Amino acid sequence: MANMKIKAKLKGDVVEVKVMAKHDMLTYDQAKKKGVEANFITHISANVNGKVVFDVSTSQFWSKNPQFKFAFRDSGLKKGDKIEITWTDLSGKTVTEDKNIKGIK
Repeated sequence: MANMKIKAKLKGDVVEVKVMAKHDMLTYDQAKKKGVEANFITHISANVNGKVVFDVSTSQFWSKNPQFKFAFRDSGLKKGDKIEITWTDLSGKTVTEDKNIKGIK
């Protein structure tokens, strides 16, 4: 089962990335009402060719199945390179998935 949907497109030397992370994102208040432990994504990073291109700490205030986008510039990239995205949640679960970068005609 995929835990992320990733789209990455190279336009010139800029890569535009869109991600949807599949996660319940239970805040402390929601978890207390349900009688379970809070659990939400706390960290996301992205790497291309061994280089960190995105790194962010997140909070409980993202919605369920959060979507986010970012862009980065790298003149050495080419169509077909892989972007690897990793997220970690409060429970310690880590999910890593990758996707080939597509080019724009």
